[in-house]
Amino acid sequence: MITIRELRKDYGAFTAVQDISLETQAGEVFGLLGPNGAGKSTTIGCLSGLITPSSGEIMVAGHNLATAPRDAKRSLGVVPQDLAIYEDLPAAENLRYWGAAYGLRGVGLRDRVAEVLDVIGLADRAGDKPREFSGGMKRRLNFGCGIVHAPQVLLLDEPTVGVDPQSRERLFDMVRAQTARGATVLYTTHHMEEAETLCDRIAIVDKGRKIAEGTLEELRTEVGERDVITLSGRFDQEAVEVALSEIGQADTVEILQIDATRLTIETRDGPSRLAGLLDALGRNGNSAAETLVRRPNLESLFLKLTGTELRA
Repeated sequence: MITIRELRKDYGAFTAVQDISLETQAGEVFGLLGPNGAGKSTTIGCLSGLITPSSGEIMVAGHNLATAPRDAKRSLGVVPQDLAIYEDLPAAENLRYWGAAYGLRGVGLRDRVAEVLDVIGLADRAGDKPREFSGGMKRRLNFGCGIVHAPQVLLLDEPTVGVDPQSRERLFDMVRAQTARGATVLYTTHHMEEAETLCDRIAIVDKGRKIAEGTLEELRTEVGERDVITLSGRFDQEAVEVALSEIGQADTVEILQIDATRLTIETRDGPSRLAGLLDALGRNGNSAAETLVRRPNLESLFLKLTGTELRA
């Protein structure tokens, strides 16, 4: 449903998206996971036709976005990170406006607006204006405006920004309802738990590049059965390496990140090795005040691939 080949977007000397390629299938949620500034929103902007790529090819539902933009965009629904609703128009009128913009008319438009109001849980607030709504209700209306024409491909750019946990779960349910009817959803997020909960396949992006792609299980396999241990305290890299060699773990423990106050390592059987590790570090002049042991997950894969933790 979406095919991207070697997508690139330059702003002068700065490259926001660097040769990203991916392909999505009907009925799946495909996640773009990465920190703010990773290039996710720029990718969505190129897909929606709001940003002109510097190079590359984009196909939407079999239509080339560059040569047949009208056909490609007709298949698209977009839910932007910034709210695209009219605060002084009643909720139902917001939906009618966007439905009409996609060619819905008469009874078909009326019935579809009523259906979407029910889906987003705002049927009882149809005549109220969004300026009276909570943040979560506005997000749900924003979502409704993107699906009112029942698009084949739905682009969701950080749709849960600023919403409460209950509204977030409601949005998740609405996303699943779109794939249940056969639509493809491209979902951007910087929340690991959202990607793990919602997405069938995930591409991890950072600094404009795609650095990994696969199902959740495939990505976990890349991490292997290795735990991530993060220590806060006082550390010296040479002294840490000596400590690891003393306890025979220099070849089985990988240092992922180290500075004067933080050490992150990857190893098998982290909990059982922790006591010996702390003892060896202490004997060599390091000190650890806090420890955190994490099982293999997307966060540890991101850390392993980039050398940094996923930043908001």
